[in-house]
Amino acid sequence: MKKQLAMTRDPAATAKTLSEALPYLQRYAGAIVVVKFGGNAMGDQAAMAEFARDIVLMRQVGVNPVVVHGGGPMINDLLARLGIKSEFVRGKRVTDKATVEVVEMVLTGLVNKRIVQAIMDEGGRAVGLSGKDDDMMVCEPDDPELGFVGKPVEMNVQVLRDLFSAGIIPVVAPVATGMNENETFNVNGDTAAGAIAGALKADRLLLLTDVAGVKNAAGEVMTQLTPEEVRQMTDEGVIAGGMIPKTETALAALDQGVRAVVILDGRVPNACLLELFTDQGAGSMIRTTEPRVKPREA
Repeated sequence: MKKQLAMTRDPAATAKTLSEALPYLQRYAGAIVVVKFGGNAMGDQAAMAEFARDIVLMRQVGVNPVVVHGGGPMINDLLARLGIKSEFVRGKRVTDKATVEVVEMVLTGLVNKRIVQAIMDEGGRAVGLSGKDDDMMVCEPDDPELGFVGKPVEMNVQVLRDLFSAGIIPVVAPVATGMNENETFNVNGDTAAGAIAGALKADRLLLLTDVAGVKNAAGEVMTQLTPEEVRQMTDEGVIAGGMIPKTETALAALDQGVRAVVILDGRVPNACLLELFTDQGAGSMIRTTEPRVKPREA
């Protein structure tokens, strides 16, 4: 079946696509790209395999990818099965001791290893970690009302650089240690990805979501924004709801030295490759420099 599908593709079009990608392959050789993976794609086996294939390809052409993942639906499912009720404050889950234990089990065990296995199934080398490993991410409480929900205050990312040197793709679960002994914190996936990208001074932070990107007041996806535009759109209520924490993460990452952040639709096939290796890119890019050029220099 695979051979039949391959024969239906136009070899000349494939060769042309590869040739046009050369400037971008050169541009991103050796670059660090942090990818936040989550949403509907995590529960779909075919989408998971496609994402893993893209990550392996990125590593194959010289990019150093870091995958940071969430797992909210899986956490909800296990909490329900265990009869642990969740309370919410201002739309955020209150994470007590019992809940954070479930979060750690699901994220570092079930979800993390599924992603690692998917990458290895596509021929890559991957190692699963959490923010607790080597004290990569040390947190303090984000809000006392939320319990064990953490805000990163100290980052130690040498272990990620060591994995890059070994040709291994790190897959990081957003669970972190606390400043006090025996503390475990649940960290928002976007927040964790932004903190890791900032600590690595990553070239790109890609936040995969279930929407096409940041939309203006007319409902059109904006392909390019500056931090000033993001703040203005937030003040005007154009950026609202679940997009606010993503854009806040983007602005914080830029402040820490990330060159650009892209919010893009992870449901689109090969979304990461479209963003990195094509003229048009994908989603909404937030950065402080001039608009995209060919090839993109920022």
